[in-house]
Amino acid sequence: MSNSTIFLKSGFINVPLQNGMGRYVGQLQRVVLKFCENHGSSRGMREFIETDLVDFAKNNPGIVVYLKPRRHRTAVMKAEYLNGETQWLSCRNFTREEVYKWLELFKKQQKVHEGTRIRKLWHTENPSIQGPWTPFTFRDPKLNLVTFPIELSKCENISFAQDELVELFKKQKIQESEIATASN
Repeated sequence: MSNSTIFLKSGFINVPLQNGMGRYVGQLQRVVLKFCENHGSSRGMREFIETDLVDFAKNNPGIVVYLKPRRHRTAVMKAEYLNGETQWLSCRNFTREEVYKWLELFKKQQKVHEGTRIRKLWHTENPSIQGPWTPFTFRDPKLNLVTFPIELSKCENISFAQDELVELFKKQKIQESEIATASN
């Protein structure tokens, strides 16, 4: 264990086992939409409430939506998850579409506390210093060598760019020497 995780709260991730096997349990439990009825920075939140909130609530019956009007405050969205974690988002000057996109994101994600050291169900006193297993762990090292489909020495008609450059250089030198002898 490293020293950076000594003082962190340790725990397991609290999700239903095999979530999605049989039925899916959404992790978002409750959403609180806080907004001002008059303030201009809450306009997008108010538009979302007026137009899209009823459809969102019908499409997501497992999520409880609370509305909390506040005077002279900026719009805030608070999401509460099944494992007890909460997430706050300031919705200052958001559009109606942005509020909907953030709600969809909160609905799809699972919130795990950043200060939690995730514990595993297994433990070893002598951890491996060789690293984790990969599909290439026990492969033959000869498989890493490149094999060409044909032997390059058997190809007689193949000209390489290097050979062509050498030939052009030789021709250029011959022409320069001919011009030098003709001018003398």
